Amino acid sequence: MKKLFLIFAFLVSAASNTKAQEVYNVEEVTEKTDTLVLSNNFLTKIPTKIFQFKNLKCLILSDNQLTILPKEISELTNLIRLDLSYNKLTTLPKEITRLTKLKELRLERNQFVILPKEIGELKNLVLLDLFRNQLTILPKEIENLINLTELDLPHNKLTILPKEIGNLTNLKKLNLDDNKLTTLPKEIGELKNLKDLSLEVNQLSILPKEIENLTNLTELNLSHNKFSIFPREIGNLTNLIELSLRYNQFSTLPKEIGNLTNLTSLVLEKNQLTILPQEIGKLKNLTQLYLSNNKLTTLPKEIGELKKLMFLDLMGNPISDIEKEKIRRMLPNCRIKF
Repeated sequence: MKKLFLIFAFLVSAASNTKAQEVYNVEEVTEKTDTLVLSNNFLTKIPTKIFQFKNLKCLILSDNQLTILPKEISELTNLIRLDLSYNKLTTLPKEITRLTKLKELRLERNQFVILPKEIGELKNLVLLDLFRNQLTILPKEIENLINLTELDLPHNKLTILPKEIGNLTNLKKLNLDDNKLTTLPKEIGELKNLKDLSLEVNQLSILPKEIENLTNLTELNLSHNKFSIFPREIGNLTNLIELSLRYNQFSTLPKEIGNLTNLTSLVLEKNQLTILPQEIGKLKNLTQLYLSNNKLTTLPKEIGELKKLMFLDLMGNPISDIEKEKIRRMLPNCRIKF
């Protein structure tokens, strides 16, 4: 009984301390405070008093009107998480290099055109989010962020990736949606721990052969690009679960598509497909297949091997009524849209 009482007392104490450490007003900050949340306060400057609180581990300043991050931010050397999203920042002070414990840096929806090379000094970063800025290039010093597991860069203006990105071998998620990329460096093949790669809405028409080395990928999104020939290297990515290739210009699929036996979702809508290979029948785990707005007039009989298929979208294809009935018979337990 005494032991149970001590455990209970400890939990109550811990809960009390945790509550006391997180505050939402600068005036309430104490030496024990480790989290300060000042979101949605219409701040145009960071209150200077904040920089006195050396024990802060988490500082959230999102959804304000900040245009400058003062060099005094470097005084908060115990920061682990810094959220500056939804502001009007255009640069970072070089003194940010002193935040060597920082693991999470959120800069989404600001106005960055370039990142200072000093970003490479934040070597303990695990997450870097730069969603919806104005970036046109990444500094080569990004190669030093070897502990990054997530890098978010969608909705920028990147035209090229530095080859140094291949040094980020701990990356698990890389999002480059809605940029202006026309090529990828071969070094992307070094990201062998990558699980989620998204390149939707770019101008890619070819992938480097080295993409085949990303054998841990489970999600790959290449939609809204300019592919006319299916990259055969994708056939080596046998751990893929979701593959999205909609809004490209494919007229055929290679037989290598049949290697992707772990796929549960395959999205090929808005292409120029006239036929599917018989190897499509090898995708035994497929539950969703999107083929709308292509030029298919029939499906191979092997489609009937997809016993787990729950949804098949064939809208916008010139399929005759006789062929539709044949497809229904081949897939009696699947919901089909014509």
